[in-house]
Amino acid sequence: MQRHGTARAAPSSAPPVEEIRAEEEEVEEVEVSQGTGRSDRRRFCPVRLSSGSDLWARLGGDRVEEVHLPEEPELQNHEGKTAPPEQKNGKRSDGGAAGGGAKFSVFTWVVVLALLGVWSSMAVVYFDIVDYDNVIARAQEFRWNFSEVLQGKLAAYDTDNDGDFDVEDAKVLLGLKGVEPVKEGRSPEQKTDTREPEVETFNQKAAEPVQQVTPERASEPVQEEETSAAVPLPPFVDSAFVPDDPREDGHPYEEETNTIDTTGVLVEEAPPEETRAGSGRYVTSSQVSQEPEVEETSKAAAGSEPERQPAEPERSVRAAEDGQEAEGRAEKQAEEKEKAKKKKPKLFNKLDKSIKSEIDAAEKLRKKGKLEEALKAFDSLVQRYPQSPRARYGKAQTEDDLAEKLRSNDLLQRSINTYGEAADIPDVTSDLLRAALKRRAERQQFLGRMRGSLATLQKLVDFFPDDFALRNDLGVAHLLLGDNKGAKKVYEEVLAVAPSNGFAKVHYGFILKAENKIAESIPYLREGLESGEPGTDDGRFYFHLGDALQRVGDDSAYYWYELGHKRGHFASVWQRSLYNVEGLKAQPWWTPQETGYTDLVKMLERNWRTIRDEALAVMDRGKGRFLPEEENLREKGEWGQYTLWQQGKRVGNACQGVPKTCALMDRFPEATSCKRGQIKFSVMQPGTHVWPHTGPTNCRLRMHLGLVIPTPGCRIRCTNQTREWEEGKVLIFDDSFEHEVWQVADSYRLIFIVDVWHPGLTQYQRQTLSPI
Repeated sequence: MQRHGTARAAPSSAPPVEEIRAEEEEVEEVEVSQGTGRSDRRRFCPVRLSSGSDLWARLGGDRVEEVHLPEEPELQNHEGKTAPPEQKNGKRSDGGAAGGGAKFSVFTWVVVLALLGVWSSMAVVYFDIVDYDNVIARAQEFRWNFSEVLQGKLAAYDTDNDGDFDVEDAKVLLGLKGVEPVKEGRSPEQKTDTREPEVETFNQKAAEPVQQVTPERASEPVQEEETSAAVPLPPFVDSAFVPDDPREDGHPYEEETNTIDTTGVLVEEAPPEETRAGSGRYVTSSQVSQEPEVEETSKAAAGSEPERQPAEPERSVRAAEDGQEAEGRAEKQAEEKEKAKKKKPKLFNKLDKSIKSEIDAAEKLRKKGKLEEALKAFDSLVQRYPQSPRARYGKAQTEDDLAEKLRSNDLLQRSINTYGEAADIPDVTSDLLRAALKRRAERQQFLGRMRGSLATLQKLVDFFPDDFALRNDLGVAHLLLGDNKGAKKVYEEVLAVAPSNGFAKVHYGFILKAENKIAESIPYLREGLESGEPGTDDGRFYFHLGDALQRVGDDSAYYWYELGHKRGHFASVWQRSLYNVEGLKAQPWWTPQETGYTDLVKMLERNWRTIRDEALAVMDRGKGRFLPEEENLREKGEWGQYTLWQQGKRVGNACQGVPKTCALMDRFPEATSCKRGQIKFSVMQPGTHVWPHTGPTNCRLRMHLGLVIPTPGCRIRCTNQTREWEEGKVLIFDDSFEHEVWQVADSYRLIFIVDVWHPGLTQYQRQTLSPI
C-alpha cells in the first residue's frame, strides 16, 4: 500500500506529549490513491509498537489490516513516567503531569486543610482535651513585669547619670566618647529615688530596681520609653515559690492585696514626681534623709540654688540602709503571704482530702456552668461518702446555682436543706460550718423564711460567740421579723463588748428613733455613719439621722441629707424617698394638665359635696372609722385617717360607709390600681403640727381635695413653697419631696387624699412594681 498526504510513520523515539495527545483526540483523514486514479479517504488510528513508536494501521472500507502485537507491560515515555492507560474508546485518561493521578487545585487543598483544622478545634473543645483554666492560671503566675526588668537592666549602663539609657550612653560604651564627670547635683545613689507603690510579685525576693529621677526632671511628666533591643529575663531565683495546685478552690493569694496582677490589664507606673510626703504611698531610698530630699527635689524643680553633694562615707551608709530596708520589706511581704495563706478557709477534713480529686472535678463542672453534670457528680459523691461535708456542701452550692438559673423555689429549698445537712455532719471544719450556715440564712431570707433564718443565725452565734459580725446579722434578722425588742437586746450585747462597732451603733440608733427617743438616737446614728464600716452606708440611716436632727431643731440635718445625696441615696436634698424609679420627672407641685389626669380632677371637683357629706356622716356616727396616724409624724395634735384603698386594693368593708364615693373612684384605675399609694379621708384637729417628712417613693403623685377648710390657719409646705387648701379644689404635689403641715385654725380640717401613679411610668412598670 502507498501512503499519501502528510501521514508518516512515527520515528523510533516517542514524540512530545502534546503531539501524542493531539493525535489521540482527533481522527486523521488522509487521501489514498487507488489504481483507478481516484482518491479515496481512509481512516487511520495509531497503534503503539513495542519499540515505543506508533504503527499506523489503516482501517479500510472492506477490510482491516490488523497488526498483532505481543502483550507487554505498560510502556514509559522518554522521561521514564508511566503513560496513562487507554480507555475503551481509544483515548487515554487525562492523568495530568504527575503520573496519571487526579488533578486538584490549590484552593481545594486549602479548603480541606481548613475543614480539618475546624473539626480538630471543635473536638478539642467539646471533649475537653485541654485544661484551659490550668494553662491560663500557669501563664498568669509566671508573667513578668517587663517594664521593671528593662528598667533595672538599662540602669546599669547609664554612664552620664541622667536616669536613662540613651545615645550618649551608647557612645560611651562603644568607646566613642569619654565618661563626663557629674558637675552639679547628687550622684545617682544620693538622688531622690521615687518608688512605685510597694507591690511585689511572688517571684521577688528583694526590692525592685527603682527609677532614678534627676531634680531637673522631677516636675516633668514621665513618658514611656521605646526599647530598641530585647533584654533577657533574669533567672527564676525564688526557691521558696511552690506552684499552686490547680485543683484547689480559688487562688491562695486571692485575699492578698500585694500580689501579681492577673486581670490581663497593663498596670501604669505611678508618676515619679510623687514622693512619700506627697501621697503617703511612696518611700524614698533613705529614711534618714527623707524629708530634706523631698525639699531639695522641689527646690531644684523650681530652679533654686544648686544642691550640695554629700560626702563619700554617707553614700556607703545609705547603700547599706537601702539593702537592710529591702531585706526588711522582703521579710515583711513573706510574712503577709503566710498570713494570707492562713486566712484561706479550710473546707476539707481528712475524708474530704482523700477524695479531693473527685470533689475538684465536680467543682470544676459547677464553675464552668455545667450544673446538671456537677449535680450528678456531687450526688454520686454524697451517696458514696455520706460523711463528707465538702461533697454535701458542693451539692448545696450546685442546687443553689441551678435554682437561680431555673428560677425554682423548690430547688432553692432543697439547697437550703442540703446546707443544713452539710453543717450537721460531725467532722465538719469550722470554716465550712460557718460558710454553710451563713449561706443558708441568706437564702432563707430570700425566700421569706424569716423565722428559719433567725434560727440559723442563732445557731451560728452559738458556735461562734465572739464573732460580732454574726451577732449583727442576728440583730438584722430580728428587725426583719419586726422584733425591735429582740434586735435591741442583741445590739446592746455587742456594744457592751465592742462600743466602737459602727454597724451596731447605726442599728441601735435606728431602733431608738423608732421608739421616739429622738435625742438619744442621734449620737448612735451619727457615730455609726462616721465609722464608715461596711453596712453603715445606707440611705435609711441618713434619712433618720436628718429627721432626728430636724425634730430637735438642729440645722445640721441638711448636711447629712446633702451627704446622703452625694453618696447616691437621695435624688436631691429635698427629694429623699428611698424606693424610686429613675428617669421620672421630679418637681414638687403639679398642675392637672401636667399629670394628664384632668378627668379625675374634674370629677373630684364636681362631686366634692357628695364626697364631703359621706365623710361627715361617717364622722358623726363615731364608730371609730377614723384611726390615729401611726407613722410618728406628728409633733403635737390629733390626726385621724379613714382609708378606702391601700396598695391597689379595697380595705375590708370600708366602702360600705361611703358607697357613692367608692362608685365614683372605681372609674379611675390610675388611682384605685396604684399599688404604691392610698385613697383615704384625713381629718386634722386644731393645734396639730406634722414634722417635715417625705413619702417612701417617687412613683406616685398625691391629690388633696378640700372638703372642710377653716380659714385662716391651714397650710402645707412642699420644699420652699407654702400653699393653702380650698374647699372643692384639688392640690397636686409629689410627696417624695419634703413637706410639712400646720393646722392652727379654730376647727377641724377635712380633706380627701387620692394617690395616683406617676404619669411617667409605663403600663408594664405599674403592673410589676412591688406594693408599698
